[in-house]
Amino acid sequence: MKNLVLSLFVLAAGCAHASPLDACNASRQATTLLAAATQSPKPGYDKPLASAVWADAKHLAWAAPPGSAKVVLAHSARGQLAVLADGRLTGADGTAPLEKLSRSTAVAKTLPWIFKGKTPAPQAFRTTLSAASLQRLHRSQVWVVALDAAGKVLAQSSTQAALALDDLYAAAEKASKLGSTTSKTGSSFALWAPTAQQVGLCLHAPQSDKAAQYLPLKRNAATGIWQLASPKPLDLHSYTYLVDVFVPGLGLVRNRVTDPYSVALTANSERSVVLNLADPRWAPSDWANRAQLPHASRVKSSTDMVIYELHVRDFSVTDNTVPAEQRGKYAAFTQANSNGMKHLRSLSQAGMTDVHMLPIFDIATIPELGCTQPVVPSAPPDSTTQQASVAAGKGADCFNWGYDPFHYTAPEGSYATDPANPGLRIKELREMVLALNREGLRVGMDVVYNHTPSAGQDSKSVLDRIVPNYYQRLNAQGGVETSTCCANTATEHKMMAKLMQDSALVWATQHGIDSFRFDLMGHQPRAVMARIQLALNQAVGKPVQLIGEGWNFGEVENGARFVQASQLSLNGSGIGTFSDRARDAVRGGSWADDSAGLLANQGWANGLHFDPTPTAPKTSAVDLAAKADMVRVGLAGSLRNVHLRNHLGATQPLADVKYGNSPAGYASQPSEVVNYVDNHDNPTLFDINAFKMPQTTSAEDRARAQVVGIAVTALSQGIAYFHAGVETLRSKSLDRNSYDSGDWFNRIDWTLQDNHFGTGLPIEADNGNNWAVMKPILANPQIKPAPEHIRFTRDATLDLLRIRASSKLFRMDTAADVDKRLKFHNTGPEQVASVVVVELDGVGLPQANFSRIVYAINADKVAQTIATGLKGTSLRLHPVHLSPSAADKRALQASFDAATGSFTLPARSAVVWVLP
Repeated sequence: MKNLVLSLFVLAAGCAHASPLDACNASRQATTLLAAATQSPKPGYDKPLASAVWADAKHLAWAAPPGSAKVVLAHSARGQLAVLADGRLTGADGTAPLEKLSRSTAVAKTLPWIFKGKTPAPQAFRTTLSAASLQRLHRSQVWVVALDAAGKVLAQSSTQAALALDDLYAAAEKASKLGSTTSKTGSSFALWAPTAQQVGLCLHAPQSDKAAQYLPLKRNAATGIWQLASPKPLDLHSYTYLVDVFVPGLGLVRNRVTDPYSVALTANSERSVVLNLADPRWAPSDWANRAQLPHASRVKSSTDMVIYELHVRDFSVTDNTVPAEQRGKYAAFTQANSNGMKHLRSLSQAGMTDVHMLPIFDIATIPELGCTQPVVPSAPPDSTTQQASVAAGKGADCFNWGYDPFHYTAPEGSYATDPANPGLRIKELREMVLALNREGLRVGMDVVYNHTPSAGQDSKSVLDRIVPNYYQRLNAQGGVETSTCCANTATEHKMMAKLMQDSALVWATQHGIDSFRFDLMGHQPRAVMARIQLALNQAVGKPVQLIGEGWNFGEVENGARFVQASQLSLNGSGIGTFSDRARDAVRGGSWADDSAGLLANQGWANGLHFDPTPTAPKTSAVDLAAKADMVRVGLAGSLRNVHLRNHLGATQPLADVKYGNSPAGYASQPSEVVNYVDNHDNPTLFDINAFKMPQTTSAEDRARAQVVGIAVTALSQGIAYFHAGVETLRSKSLDRNSYDSGDWFNRIDWTLQDNHFGTGLPIEADNGNNWAVMKPILANPQIKPAPEHIRFTRDATLDLLRIRASSKLFRMDTAADVDKRLKFHNTGPEQVASVVVVELDGVGLPQANFSRIVYAINADKVAQTIATGLKGTSLRLHPVHLSPSAADKRALQASFDAATGSFTLPARSAVVWVLP
């Protein structure tokens, strides 16, 4: 025990070889190795990887080999642990015994993913070291070592210490402020780095690249937070931290790293910036009066939300009515009379309530200075030339979706007119928010807390270079999990959860963000999401809506590590998840259908059974009826307890309707469901229909099929969500994953002259395996719409938004109301499966505005007549259909025969009748 404590007091000696000031002024932020690596024997560092896992401060799990006489913790302040050829352990500053527990129940409950199905089975061990000693221990290299009776090493492992750190530094979770703060009376800095041996600040004068001064931080023993208070205001000074820390696999290193709590940055995220977000210099005029603007009172409950998903750059990069220097920038939204803002204004006036921005936090993959726009040559619609030009410029161009979070709480600089001005990007972001608010549109943002773009010692890794192996989720062998795409974050760890919450609070309270869409939310714990929801509501003083992708997959699937924020696990939380039930039924297939064969799978809205293509699998009327049932599930908000007479004739709650291996109805309340048929992922709705509809289908019928898909979302219970451009027949020239496909494949034409279909084969990396299928589709001139088809779809979408806004019956707040007031007609084995008919009872419902509404959607290419039990009812067309400006004049051809209760519907149409 004495050896352990004494060795940890000399940790700082390992850092004496390099000058912190020199490191502050080095030309790059690379790692400097401080541990001696030349002595004999050479340190083994941490191979094999960390398969010993701490369950809390005192307990850990490890599969010690048979024949182990003793298991110990070995530690080395300078990272010198090694095993000699004769089996002896060397380089240890000291060891501490571990007690093997006879029962591992509690540890196994904490670490189910370590114990489940493992051979040999892990064992539970306990240390008797004090908390103070353990804190010091985790600032060094730590091995768990199994020794035989002669003291020779049988096996060794480094450790995964995250849960031990959570336990030892539990007080850090309640720390009020991390990052930098400044005011007229001084500035402060706080960084959570519990395993660091030393932390210092490299401080630069404002707008200066000259040599920095070095200031040491002081460690708080209870929290592991390193702090520095300066009586001098340091407004607009830039800074990085020097963190001396042991990195498994490398040794003792010195990392120069930005602040994970940055709220402002220099260009290209080279340094963090001290900036007071409350400074009036960064607030647009009228910013303080946002609560009086039209957007503030539009959403009384979550189901009132009608969301438009938009990318900052897509919005204006090709809009010639925006000044050139503002195109693709936050500032473009301040041009009230641009084509794009006129378009958003029309959507808002029709009933759109929210614009959700794809990521606007600091993005790792867009150069903020000097990014380029490749010149794409003119070429045939099925040529490879266009994509080759775009692909050649990837990495240097100005485009990316932005799902590569570099700093979670600082605005992205490439969207600012001057990325080198840290305050300007904040002001311009807020001016964008304010401009949308003035149009009656709330602003939401897409947040990506589930992964970082890199981990370890990569230059784009921030969190992992401060507290190695804490913020990233590790597998049983100590490797970083990458099921999300990249380096997964361990959102179940206390300080990662705190970072998420603190970040969301800044966006909501300081930048006017009204709601959040959480990317891959199923990789986050339900409990963490509930805490974030509560904290946001309390801080803002009103509900801040949370929605997200509740997909259930990866290392966390089915609750393997915690209760997830996934579709089924969020039941009853009030947090919304995207429902893929109607989406897949409308489009055909699923998101994973990216091979040529699966792309032929048709859906309810693009021809399944009633308009087959030569390559489509053979289907029956029963298959179409099953898809119609899934459309009805979506229209009923995917609610568990709403009842449906299914296509086989059985009446059952939607929770008993099967969607693969899951219940089709999974939500407790309408607020827990986000309905959509199109978003930034996968081919656009127009493009998926280009794959799945017969090649001879006219452009007019393609536009009408698009409106059928849009109508399913617009008329569904729950939250309505639309991908920007779905109303303009937006095409990405069949690109299935345009995240890095440049402006060429992602642009939108607000003049409604072109939807950009047939602008070349899409990027080879994600689409090349399907080029042979794509070429004849892109070359088919019959598919590309004319301006009148684009205008029709836009206008029909506006009508659908007006209809949704006209009555609370389309957006009921409770499952009880939906179950009571919604009734399906044309169901069961005898149904006409290309048509859905829904009756809504408005008697006694505030804001229903009609005593009854009946709507019908006909996906078929021919007119249909549907018999119902609504005889003797004085229904008439919805006032929107009767308006002189109504888009679809064919709605006037629809009819209701009160004598027979029959509806006649034009082909590919959505028609609404009302009883005043």
